[in-house]
Amino acid sequence: MAVLWLDEIGSDDLGAVGGKGASLGEMTEAGLPVPPGFVVTAQTYREFIEDTGIDEELFEAVDVDSDDSAALAEAEATAKELILETEMPEHIRDGILAAYDDLDDGEAFVAVRSSATAEDLPDASFAGQQETFLNITREDLVERVKHCWASLFTQRAIYYRNEQGFDHDVVDIAVVVQRMVAAEKSGVMFTSHPSTGEPKIIIEAAWGLGEAVVSGSVSPDNYVVDRENGDILDVTVADKKIEMVKDEETGKTVEREVEEERRDAQVLDEAEIEALIDIGKRAEDHYDEPQDVEWAIYEGEVYMLQSRPITTIDEDGAEQAAADGNGDGEVLVKGLGASPGIASGPVRIVRKLDQLDKVSEGDIIVTEMTTPDMVPAMKRASGIITDEGGMTSHAAIVARELGAPAVVGAGNASELLEDGQVVTLDGDKGSVTEGSADPDEETDAVDDVRPQNPVKPMTATEVKVNVSIPEAAERAAATGADGVGLLRMEHMILSTNKTPERYIEDHGEEAYVEEIVEGVRGVADEFYPRPVRVRTLDAPTDEFRQLEGGENEPNEHNPMLGYRGIRRSIDRPDVFAHELEAFSQLFEMGYDNVEIMFPLVNDAEDVVRARNLMEDAGIDPERRTWGVMIETPASALGIEEMADQGIDFASFGTNDLTQYTLAVDRNNENVADRFDELHPAVLKLIETTIETCREEGVDTSICGQAGSKPQMVQFLVNEGISSISANIDAVRDVQHEVKRVEQKLLLDSVR
Repeated sequence: MAVLWLDEIGSDDLGAVGGKGASLGEMTEAGLPVPPGFVVTAQTYREFIEDTGIDEELFEAVDVDSDDSAALAEAEATAKELILETEMPEHIRDGILAAYDDLDDGEAFVAVRSSATAEDLPDASFAGQQETFLNITREDLVERVKHCWASLFTQRAIYYRNEQGFDHDVVDIAVVVQRMVAAEKSGVMFTSHPSTGEPKIIIEAAWGLGEAVVSGSVSPDNYVVDRENGDILDVTVADKKIEMVKDEETGKTVEREVEEERRDAQVLDEAEIEALIDIGKRAEDHYDEPQDVEWAIYEGEVYMLQSRPITTIDEDGAEQAAADGNGDGEVLVKGLGASPGIASGPVRIVRKLDQLDKVSEGDIIVTEMTTPDMVPAMKRASGIITDEGGMTSHAAIVARELGAPAVVGAGNASELLEDGQVVTLDGDKGSVTEGSADPDEETDAVDDVRPQNPVKPMTATEVKVNVSIPEAAERAAATGADGVGLLRMEHMILSTNKTPERYIEDHGEEAYVEEIVEGVRGVADEFYPRPVRVRTLDAPTDEFRQLEGGENEPNEHNPMLGYRGIRRSIDRPDVFAHELEAFSQLFEMGYDNVEIMFPLVNDAEDVVRARNLMEDAGIDPERRTWGVMIETPASALGIEEMADQGIDFASFGTNDLTQYTLAVDRNNENVADRFDELHPAVLKLIETTIETCREEGVDTSICGQAGSKPQMVQFLVNEGISSISANIDAVRDVQHEVKRVEQKLLLDSVR
């Protein structure tokens, strides 16, 4: 039989209808409100390739080396051509169309989605970027089914099966055809907290079709509900700029702007929240475990589009959340919780660099903002408080790497607090209170945020880690990251409190090179043979001006747009040569896992000049791995020409790419609300760069702060990025988020 109806399907039919089909059938059988539909079975796919005689040629075409990107691309193209250009046998076509004609009298708009059959595969992680088509009619149905079949042979799907040792000819694919819900409201719901497992229902809601929420193209409203008593604990209403809807004329799914009056209006009313809670509880009771539910509302009716187990719950999370106290002291200042944990100690106000010596072990640093030369003192401190800054500030990044609790953007903390005053800071809540915390809580605070033997999910997209200071290498390696996507060189130099020129003048060229070699070597040792991508010096002049020798630096009105990155390195080749000499020595010492990354590159001319300087230093660009940062619109638009110059990778620095694309200074509080890494213009630059790099055989990565955000992870994995580099404290979450998104793409068990 070519098809099975959802009301005929149960969990035992996984091999015939795939994970998504089995789940929908199970929910239908349980009486949950699932839109009607049917599944084109996996056996039908098998019958198609065998009856038409393309099976042997198909499996031979995809039998390639998974490390050969060109071969993977060719395999995908050949497989797609075989499937899409082969006419479907008449009896299969007739069976599919007959089922469609029985669905709403043959006039339905339907969603057509791949449904993987992967019950025997390890961790159910086998397939590829499988297709979903919305608002399909009878005319296009058969062709869309073929496209779903072809999605079994994307590059990522081929890679996964090769890596897991599964033969391509034993894997099948089913296709779900389901009546579309022309959703007026939609979103996702977690029946328990997705990180801690606490009994809180989390609902995200937006206008229109749910694909906008799933893809991360819109920021949804967020509702937090106490599962025990149904009380709404918190409501966050987002600015919902776009929605995805069905075009009434063409029937196609389109993206449109939300009218002004609905953009900041609450999506769900109390009755709708109650209806969703009821469905969520029924789903969790049926499956006997917390569920991740996709839902839609149309004309007052709530529909379940999918439900799956939540895979990101930290077993210790609920216990830890319950143990976190509120503290009894008076709240002195509030800011942004930038690095988790609780720390108590005496305040040390630092207004100038010559005051760093007064910071002892266990003190709380309070300063306007931190700089790289403050790192040694930050390592001694038990906590950090700054007047300015956000989640991308130096203090936040370094604190997370050190595992030190931090509160940033606390306004006038350095004025309100006094030297020697004992305070407790909560890096989760962003509060600073009078007095000391419970001794046991204080002692355990830092340890609680360190990785504890994390279980690393298997993903096709590599998850790497950002490292700002070599001292954090051991903690970074313990995350189980696939390597270092960004090791910042400036901290190795600026922590000496001297500009490169002054350091060389005082200590000599060899000592300068040795500083770099030892800093990189410590990280490369911890990660070997995993790659360590080192960014050459990229400090703006305002940071250099604070160091000894800084009086010779230019005084720039906007240093972020000035004399920094590769432009400074190329302009001072005599100093830059010492950085490259450090790389040359590391290669000679056997550190073949070290990679070179050039920052703030604008065009191919910058790449040529940097490559020439590498060759002058005795580094063979053909033998070593090197690449560029994509931080400006110019570099994103010129990536094809840069690829022609032999780069191995391109890595997005989203902090700079965002501020240069949107003309928003990320450190300017007057426009900080306009700083949005998920802005369509930024995402478009990223999308086109990834697409070009894939065509050119160049790896892509992200090492900016946005790489730690779930919505950005969803977007990047969907676009096919090679790797994502996250902050130390976010690696575990990103690993699980990547796995979750890949399972949606690879198994199509949810969407």
